[in-house]
Amino acid sequence: MILDKNIIAGHNEKELAKHQQQFNFLSEQTGQAAAILEKLKAFQVAIPSWALGTGGTRFGRFAGAGEPATLEQKIEDVGLLHALNQSSGAISLHIPWDIPTNATAIKELAAQHGLQFDAMNSNTFQDQPNQAHSYKFGSLQHTDKAVRKQAIEHNIEVINHGVNLGSKSLTVWLSDGSSFPGQLNFRKAFQRTLESLQEIYAALPADWKIFVEYKAFEPNFYSMTVGDWGQSLLFANKLGDKAYTLVDLGHHLPNANIEQIVALLLNEGKLGGFHFNDSKYGDDDLTVGSINPYQLFLIFNELVEGLDAKGLNHATDLGWMIDASHNIKDPLEDLLQSVEAIQVAYAQSLLVDRAALEAAQGNNDVALAQEILQQAYRTDVRPLVAEARLQLGGALSPIKLFREGKVRAALIGERGEKSVATGL
Repeated sequence: MILDKNIIAGHNEKELAKHQQQFNFLSEQTGQAAAILEKLKAFQVAIPSWALGTGGTRFGRFAGAGEPATLEQKIEDVGLLHALNQSSGAISLHIPWDIPTNATAIKELAAQHGLQFDAMNSNTFQDQPNQAHSYKFGSLQHTDKAVRKQAIEHNIEVINHGVNLGSKSLTVWLSDGSSFPGQLNFRKAFQRTLESLQEIYAALPADWKIFVEYKAFEPNFYSMTVGDWGQSLLFANKLGDKAYTLVDLGHHLPNANIEQIVALLLNEGKLGGFHFNDSKYGDDDLTVGSINPYQLFLIFNELVEGLDAKGLNHATDLGWMIDASHNIKDPLEDLLQSVEAIQVAYAQSLLVDRAALEAAQGNNDVALAQEILQQAYRTDVRPLVAEARLQLGGALSPIKLFREGKVRAALIGERGEKSVATGL
């Protein structure tokens, strides 16, 4: 399904007067609208192929209707998102859930929707049909060399798929770890994992990156072999210049200071990118900004400061991707909300008076530093985000158009009530 541009134009015409009033007021307030708009227009957030269907828990999955049952349909759904917000111009594939059987045709379809291919994601946390060896006790860390070899070969296969699609990076998330004391020799597990990653690293094309993702717990609850940012950084440093740490916002213990982690990784030149979501307890995979939007803003505050200090491009020098599980929401509505929350936090961080903040920090003026941050955070920048969409040809109110245009009903009409997305 391709959304007619005339439908978007008609929607915008009805919304324009109210939007213009709000945007003009904000522009007068900030005096920075033009510069922020250019940054917002360049900023793209990749959509993972597994997030286009209804997620689930270990207790059950309640599939929605009209879900994308094929890779082609998933690309069409991301194309719909991108048509609505003009900020979802890339898709990140998960192998083997979404193996492209004809890479040329898949690239052409993506191009029709204005999409590129972001990081490729391997899967050694599930056993696949006809798989020779089980990952029950780990993959790259496994005590059995044959299991490790199988996992290494899978990651190299994923790289090859990515090369055919024009991707430039591989994300490795491992469920490896242990559930009980004594089950695992930590030192040997780390060394086996490093040796496995080194073989994968050696297969990377010259212009590729590898992102080592970490997670504090789950599916193993006593130890995770890449359990925190320090362990990920150790692997990245030992692997080489093409290896980076990937931060998933949900992959931390409660109350972790993620903004400090981000700042330090940026300072070390080892922050590769993000998986955006939100959480109340742990890896809840909730809609971005739905639980703690202030933390999201503080993270972006450190990102903007650190990127500028390093002379990096906000839009292209880090990988930006959503990783969420919409168990009870329409996935497309959830993703529209998530992308907007990311853009809002980014725009707010661009409003921070850096010179004033640095002066307050230098003078140990704690109250003033707080006021400077909260002044930016309390500014309603949604008209700026909407104006960026408008200038790019997107919808002023994406979810409103999605509902008024009965997009989900149209997808159900095409795919049926029982169409279920591949993946988890």
